[in-house]
Amino acid sequence: MAKRKESKAVRLPADTTALFVRLPAEEAERIDRVACERKIPKKEVIRMLVTDHLDEIPLPPPIPGPAPEPQRAGHMVYVPYDAPDVLTEHEAAKLLHADAETILAMAERGEIPARKIGDGWRFGRAALLDWLGTAGS
Repeated sequence: MAKRKESKAVRLPADTTALFVRLPAEEAERIDRVACERKIPKKEVIRMLVTDHLDEIPLPPPIPGPAPEPQRAGHMVYVPYDAPDVLTEHEAAKLLHADAETILAMAERGEIPARKIGDGWRFGRAALLDWLGTAGS
């Protein structure tokens, strides 16, 4: 009986963290049974299980340090690229798989969405893609 009082007297440190888990019904029932038979809270059963058995579980491999410098010879290097919102005629031509002269001629005729700025034309990526999606409608 003194053992029960000892178990009930165990207080968790103030720096505890809540843990919510879903367990298979059979394991949850076993925890309930142990808590009921020993007359201790379920959180104490879980704490004892973790304290007694966590070291038996192997730790995952350590997280690798910083990536090595990219190798240039014989290796492809991938660098993410955010496409610009405003395109030149050459970028617009690449986007639409056309040549730059065709894109400029279409812009001058007003056939594609574009703005003349100074001596050059600028194209909105979103406007071009929207135009492309509705061109046949």
